[in-house]
Amino acid sequence: MRARTLAPLIFGFLTVQRLLELRVARANERWARAHGATEYGREHYPLFFLLHPGWMLCTLLEGRRSGKGVNWPAFLLFVLAQPLRYWVIRTLGRYWNTRILIVPGGKRVTGGPFRFLRHPNYAVVALEMASAPLSVGAWRTAITFSLLNAALILLVRLPAEERALRAYRAAQ
Repeated sequence: MRARTLAPLIFGFLTVQRLLELRVARANERWARAHGATEYGREHYPLFFLLHPGWMLCTLLEGRRSGKGVNWPAFLLFVLAQPLRYWVIRTLGRYWNTRILIVPGGKRVTGGPFRFLRHPNYAVVALEMASAPLSVGAWRTAITFSLLNAALILLVRLPAEERALRAYRAAQ
């Protein structure tokens, strides 16, 4: 299989996956808000809607231009990231969301992948952002979006989450 063949398949898979996850996130958001959730980090939320579709589109375009074969080890990493992603979502249950929502009376999740990593979802996303483009020879996309994702997570998102958790602990 050639990269130009796999790139649209990855793009299609990611599009369907992300749209279905947004439906779950919106249902979970409605539940959280009905239970008095407070949102943190709202101002940076639109950046994710630029980053993720941009990454997906660049993976498609650069991968389609690639005359190379599929990088199977990178594709295997991408495939292996998917069960990890759903392990995180399943472990968080109703608390999983694309937003930072703190529900009064909620407990911090420490089971599942959270036993090993404090923020496993971000590790999975980082793995996807590198492995999907690399699997189709889109190394520029892998580097660019991995760096943008790291900056957004480390400099913006994680500090907002930590502020939210500190505020929640102080209110208890």
